[in-house]
Formats: sequence, structure tokens, C-alpha cells
Amino acid sequence: MNGSVILKDIFALVTCDSNDNVYNSVDVFVENGEIKEIGKNIDKGVDEVIDCSNYIIYPGLVNTHHHFFQTFVRNRQDINYPMMTVIEWLDKIYKIFQNIDEDMIYYSTMTALSDLIKHGCTTAFDHQYCYTKKSGTYLIDRQMEAAGQLGIRYHGGRGTNTLPREKGSTIPDNMRENTVDFIKDCERLIDKYNDNSKFSMQNVVIAPCQPINCYEDTFIESVNLAKAKNARLHTHLGEGENDQMFERWGKRTLEWCEERGFIGENVWYAHCWELEKDEYLKMASTKTGLSHCPNPAVLGGFPILDLKELKEQGVILSLGCDGSATNDGSNLLDSVRLAYLMQTFHSKQRGGCVDAYDILKMATVGGAKTLGRDDIGDLSVGKAADLFAIDINKLELSGSLHDPKNLIARLGLTGEVKFTMVGGNTIFKDGELLNVDEIKLAEKANLLYKKL
Repeated sequence: MNGSVILKDIFALVTCDSNDNVYNSVDVFVENGEIKEIGKNIDKGVDEVIDCSNYIIYPGLVNTHHHFFQTFVRNRQDINYPMMTVIEWLDKIYKIFQNIDEDMIYYSTMTALSDLIKHGCTTAFDHQYCYTKKSGTYLIDRQMEAAGQLGIRYHGGRGTNTLPREKGSTIPDNMRENTVDFIKDCERLIDKYNDNSKFSMQNVVIAPCQPINCYEDTFIESVNLAKAKNARLHTHLGEGENDQMFERWGKRTLEWCEERGFIGENVWYAHCWELEKDEYLKMASTKTGLSHCPNPAVLGGFPILDLKELKEQGVILSLGCDGSATNDGSNLLDSVRLAYLMQTFHSKQRGGCVDAYDILKMATVGGAKTLGRDDIGDLSVGKAADLFAIDINKLELSGSLHDPKNLIARLGLTGEVKFTMVGGNTIFKDGELLNVDEIKLAEKANLLYKKL
């Protein structure tokens, strides 16, 4: 593991650094997982030299919102999200999710992470809020186990729902927890796994599911624990709940969160398509992040965020796949492509849109910033060697290689990458996950899927 490697004679290195540098015919020297040198004709004794003359190298993608536990509920016509109301959809899926156990979490995590890795993702956050009497509380532990075996950086979001259904929640009673037990388990997980050191592979996020499904003290105590443990906070926000929140509290969700301290540099929200301009400005001024999930927005027919305006306002933007009940795959390259096309749809009415490259930076630099990391997200000296390669030696790419920065979103390069590297270790190459037996995992996962 780690050691030293030279990525030799790279056709194009898209760094996504602060100067947006793109280097041609360049070498990258990596030692103990860290980029030590970028230049031409680097000559050092190393453990491995990789010929990259036919590759474009990009920073590894950073996924900032997902629900791995939903992976076994995909491609089903009886759960057809675009054709259902939110309540119909929730009632349908929660009947299934009540039967999830630890093994299902482990294998659904393996499934989602393998998809992410094969498509260039090197750091993944998951929002795990499905806890039942059957599942127990050691679900993040099983996810940490899976991520460690695959070799990907993992930020586990310990979620919960605490409000009973008769008080306005959408959660069945046996999927509901209480705040005391939730905070206790968050503290256990943080003490066991949370690592804020440089190049860490594990991190824990305190992530109550959403204000509409939780008691007030769940969010207040989450904020208190985050301050005490130097942890980050995450939740769903601005995805259709504001009318209910106003009826219940006399205020919109963002204001409700702000009053309880659930806002700021250590916080990011998922979705936010329902927010108004002054609320986005509030997020920008408090340095609160936004994870944009394009796939479920399109499937659900929700408003398209104006990323150009949000970027100009200074909102911290990142990209997420979202769960497989609202996005049947875990391919963040696909999300990059779709996010760009969504922006171009309104480009003339809005006086332009963000570039394809801006979407790539959301999925790399923006993702790193959202997770509070300055050691990943771009390819520069001192950063982690987290990256993926695209093989350009293909006829279908002819005529497109003059602009590597915009290539992925403009051309729709959403297939498997040539290889994915995390901390200088190649974890996927030529269609094969290198650290696990994929066939055996798939066989077991399919058995569990059928059982579920």
C-alpha cells in the first residue's frame, strides 16, 4: 500500500487547482499517497511507473449525498418515483426498508461504492438514516468495513428520524429513534472512527434526516455534539417541506435551522431546490454548503437550481448522486453530465450558465470543501493522489481532445474509467476492483436483494 509511483508522460493533467492549470506531457511523482512533484521528465527510483501517455488524469470525484441502503430497491416499476406522489413513494419504500439488516447494509454499501469507484469517485459521503429494531445500530460500522476493504475514503453520516407519524412525520414507528439514543450512538461512532487528520480515510458526520421528521431537540443536541467533537453536520433541506414547516412552526426550514444553530461552516444541506434568493444569500454568508443532486431533481420534476447565480453569490456547491430510490445508479460522472445539461436548458432565459468545467469542479474541489477537507479535491503538490484516468486512445474521442477540462460533461463520458487511484493506491483498473472478489460479493448481494 502507498509506496511510490510516477505517473509518466500524462497526455493531459486536469488539476482543478486554484489556477485551473492543465498540463500536457507531464509527470506526477507520488510518495506515501501524497503528490510530491509535478513536472517533465521526473527521474526517481520508485516502486511503480505507469505510462499515462494515452490518459487524461482528473482529480477523484467527491460524492456529498447518497443513501446506500436504498441500493436494493432499484429498477422496479412498482416503485416508479416519477409517477408517484412523495407520500405514495415513501409509504411504498419504507415498508421494504423496515426489513433491512446489517448484512444488507454491508452489501448494499459494497454495491453503491463499487459503482462510484468504477466511475472515478475517490471520496464518498453516505446519509444513513434507516435504523430499525431489526437492523440494530452498527450500520455505519459495516459501511466503514466495506469502504476499508474497497480502499475508498468514506464519510459516514449517522442519520435519524425521531418524530412520530401521528405528529406529522412520514416515518413508520419501528423506523423511529429517540434523541438520547441517537446522540449516544453518534458519540460512539465519532470516538471510534472520526479522523480529521490529513489524508484520513474515515470520518463521521452527525446527520439527522430532516427537520420535518425530527423533534427540535434532535437538531439542538446534534449541534451541541458537533461543537464538542469538532464534527460536521448534514441534513435534507428545501425539498418540499416548507409549507408544512410554516404551518407547524410559523417559519421556513432554513430559518428554523438557523435559530437552532444548524447552519455555518461545518454544515451542508442536500437539494435546496425550494429555497428563495435571500435564503441562498444566507447560506453564502454563513459558508453553509449545498449538495446538488441533479438526478432525483429531474426524476421528480423539481425546479432546476440556477448554479450560475449561486456560484456568483458565493454558495459552496458540491454534487451528490442521492439514494438509489430516486437515482437508480451510483455514477457521479453521470451526475456531472446531467447537472450540466440541466443548466444549459435555461441558459438563454438566464443569460448564460456555468461551464461544463464548473460542474467538474463542484464534483471535486467543491466536494472537498463541503466535507471540510483541504487535502483532496485537486491535483497539486501536497494534496492526496486521489485521481482517475480516461483512456483517450479511442476513435469516438477524436476531435474533442483540445479541451480536457470540459470534456466529461460536454461529451457525456459516463462509462467506466481506465483506473481509479486513492492515496497513490490503484483500487480499480481495466474493469476490475483490485481489493475484493467482485463475483463473490455480487452473488451474495443478489441473494440478499431477493430476500429483501
